[in-house]
Amino acid sequence: MAIVITDECINCGACEPECPNTAIYEGADDWRYADGTDLEGNVVLPNGKEADANEAQEPISDEIYYIVPDKCTECKGFHEEPQCAAVCPVDCCVPDDEHVESDEELLAKQRFMHEED
Repeated sequence: MAIVITDECINCGACEPECPNTAIYEGADDWRYADGTDLEGNVVLPNGKEADANEAQEPISDEIYYIVPDKCTECKGFHEEPQCAAVCPVDCCVPDDEHVESDEELLAKQRFMHEED
């Protein structure tokens, strides 16, 4: 499952640079599928959604840092644990019950976003 940032977030920004998928954004900032990934142009995401990877998307939150569920892999394929949760000083990076995915789905999403060399 993806990780979500709760409204207990103090906007410290510690989580953002730790995300290997660039799935974390400051509140009110637009995001793109292409940010921090190998995606570009028109893509069909693993969940079947079609998107232009370079097109700016609406922020999920205007108030606090947020995590894009379509880009979050819980750091699978990179780290043993979600790095945002590991560095969060107020423990507001928690599993997102609205976006439940298996380890296999998370790893497939990671491989989709990052071409293997």
